Amino acid sequence: MVQKLDRRKRYTRMALKNSLMELLKEKPVSSITIKEICEHADINRSTFYSHYADQYDLLTHVEDEIIDELNQALLQYDYTQEKEALAMLKYLLEYVYSRHEHFRILFSEHGSKRFTHKVMYAAQTHIMNDFNEPEHRMSEIAAKYLTIYSVSGSITVIEYWLENGMKESADEMAKIITEISKPC
Repeated sequence: MVQKLDRRKRYTRMALKNSLMELLKEKPVSSITIKEICEHADINRSTFYSHYADQYDLLTHVEDEIIDELNQALLQYDYTQEKEALAMLKYLLEYVYSRHEHFRILFSEHGSKRFTHKVMYAAQTHIMNDFNEPEHRMSEIAAKYLTIYSVSGSITVIEYWLENGMKESADEMAKIITEISKPC
């Protein structure tokens, strides 16, 4: 019985998340009502409120789920090793590709700037941890600015890639981002 309830909860949450993502294609979260989300998901309002406080809470859960998955992947790589950095970037781009609709929507004007900031923060945190290793001679402040510059540029390149139909493979994009991110 418990497993059946867990499965129902997961299904309900998935339906609500998918409904929100579909509606975000058309308009910003501030213009989406709970009624619209529920009608689109074929779920009643009381069920919605048993899972989420409002549409913003639902959006936060969608974003956090993606960020948690990204963080788990980022923990597996050592950015100080060039081959690992390239492998990590390729993995992340493959992940973005596998969920391209969600990323395209969340990075769009209908998404939330908060999501972009969460992605940037996650990447910066992991990269900065590697810059704190003793073999790096860069000052902490210089490393922080370099990381911000590199991460924000990479995200902008990924947004462009998403908006233009992802014609390049994840491998090609990883090489491009790595090449343009190298200090002169």
